[in-house]
Parts: sequence; C-alpha cells; structure tokens
Amino acid sequence: MNFDLTEEQQMIKKMIRAFAVEEVAPGAIDRDRTKVFPVEVFKKLSEMGLMGLPFSEKYSGGGADTTSFAIVTEELSRACASTGITYSAHISLGGAPIHLFGTEEQKEKYLTPICTGESFGAFGLTESNAGSDAGGTQTTAVEDGDDFIINGSKVFITNASYAKNLALTAITGVNNGEKEISAIIVPTDAEGFTIIDNYEKMGLNASNTTELILDNVRVPKENLLGVRGNGFKQFLVTLDGGRIGIGAMAVGIAQAAYDRALQYSKERKQFGKSLSQFQITQFKLADMALKIELARNMVYKAAWLKDQGRPFSKEAAMCKLYASEIAMENASEAIQIHGGYGYMKEYEVERYMRDAKLLEIGEGTSEVQRMVIARLIGCG
Repeated sequence: MNFDLTEEQQMIKKMIRAFAVEEVAPGAIDRDRTKVFPVEVFKKLSEMGLMGLPFSEKYSGGGADTTSFAIVTEELSRACASTGITYSAHISLGGAPIHLFGTEEQKEKYLTPICTGESFGAFGLTESNAGSDAGGTQTTAVEDGDDFIINGSKVFITNASYAKNLALTAITGVNNGEKEISAIIVPTDAEGFTIIDNYEKMGLNASNTTELILDNVRVPKENLLGVRGNGFKQFLVTLDGGRIGIGAMAVGIAQAAYDRALQYSKERKQFGKSLSQFQITQFKLADMALKIELARNMVYKAAWLKDQGRPFSKEAAMCKLYASEIAMENASEAIQIHGGYGYMKEYEVERYMRDAKLLEIGEGTSEVQRMVIARLIGCG
C-alpha cells in the first residue's frame, strides 16, 4: 500500500498551491462581499491547462486522474471556496456527463470547449419539487418531428450563466406509469431559455447559482445524451463523481480553518501565555488536524477506486458525508478559538462556516448520504 502521490500529482499540487496563494486567496474576501464571479482566475486556470484536467487530451483535456482533480479542488477551496465549487462543478457536473455518456461527436462539440475554458460546465438536475427526490422531475421534453420541445424549470444550478451548453434532465415519456427521464444537451442561448441569477445566498457568494426557465425550447433529438430513459441512472453516476469533488472542497475549507486557528492561537496572548500553550486549545487543534487527515484519505481512496474502474459509490458517499461535516466542525472550532474576532469578517473564519454549510446539502444532503451508505452496506 503506497500513500505517496505520483510525481505528476506532486507537481500539480505544488503548482496549484502556489497559484491559489498568489492569485486566488488575495481577492477572496472582496469577492465574498461584492459577489463578483472570479472570471480572471479561471482565465488563468485555462491558460494553465487545468479546466479539462481529468479528461482525455483528445478533447483538449489534461489526461490526468481523479486524485489530481481532487488536489486542485482542495487547494482552490482552501483559498476561496467559491472558486473551488465553480471548478468542481465545471468538471464533475458539467464535463463528466458528456465524457461518460456522450457520443464522439458530442464530446468533440461540447466537451472540448469545457476543457479549453471557452465554456463553463453546468448540469441541470434540481427543481423546486425535485431536490433529494430527483425522481420528482417535472420538466418535460416532448417529441416534435426531429426535435424535442422542452418546458420546465431548474433551480440552484451552478455555473449556468457562463455555460454555452448544459445537460439537463427531462421527462421524455411515461412507461407503465413510470416517468421516463432522459438527459439532453441544451444550448443556453436557445430561444425560450432564460437564466436568472438573483439568489441571495448564505455563502459561496462569488460562485454563480442560477434558476433556469425553459419555455418551448427546441433542440434536435441528436442532443439526447446517452440512452433515452437512462437519465436517472446517468445522473446518479454523475453525482458519485461529484461527491468526490465536494469531499475535496470540504477538506480544503477544513484545512483553511485549521491553518487560521493554529496561526491565531500562537499569536494571541491571554493570561500571559499564547492560546496554543493551553491544553484545551491544543486538544481542539489536534482534533481538527485528525479530522482533516481522515477526510483527505477518504477522498483520495474514493478517487483511486474511481480511477481503477472499481465500484466507488459507497466511498464517494462516505467521503462527502464525513468531509462536509468536519468542515463545519473545524470552521466552528476556528471561530471559537478566535473568540470575538472570529465573528468578524476580516478574520475570514466566519466565511469558512458560511461556505461549508452548503457542502452538507448539495449533491445529496448528509441524510441522503447516510441512506446511500446504508443501502450499499446491505441494510433495508
């Protein structure tokens, strides 16, 4: 058993950490306040060849593995979680479904611009009545000659304002009383397609979160992604990979919170000693470090299994569940160690808590992860 990163992974980690420190972190506080999307950051990531990191070089990707994707996501999130979630969704929700289920023509047409950074990746799944119960999808795609006519809406969709095309789920028929849900690639500039970006969020303020309205949007049948009626299965596979991204994000936030708390505890004096000299603070920091180590190993294991072509659904759910919950715990402890200053925005730790909370909700809530794990270990 070898826990060493490969030379390529070490190189990527060194490169992205330097980039995150120099280019991403300095503007994180301002972006959180102004809610400005980090366009310039992603232009530079495109120039570095990281926007298609785990996809084939045939489509202008980097040909790297899932662990490398997790490393980049963690380091970006450590500096700015809004940047981290944008990157993670771009790869795991935007690019992955086309990579996994698209035809050769679809990959060349839709995956290549995602890999080059010309378009951001996005995925239209969640609806107002279809969150954890994604089977509650109400968006429809009705056949009309050689086209589908799509009507419906999607909510909480990441990156859509910056995507030229996105895959979304819709009901393409009903078989024996069961909805036939399919995935269809839709151009965001199609007539009748409206993107609304006006959510007031608790955190991740510099990320793009939108509502999609589809009013008689016409797309050719050739835009069907994968097998008709397999949309439900396809998005479950997609979410498995996405949970590795969420886990990596959570590790990045947890690490950032720990770093800030450790630094502050050494600088802050109380009763003639630094906070780090008090055993109660030492125990808090030890627990934070322990949780980060466990969460990161879980993320790497899930990523490794995925790259080996082995089942990884259970491990993806576990890493997402555990990492997201310890990110919240570490953020809370970091605030506590900072005392009153932790409640002030200039010290940043309160942002970690606001950003981390979404990770216990998005791509399957903590409760759903426990349901998934229970099913996969043979319960019920």
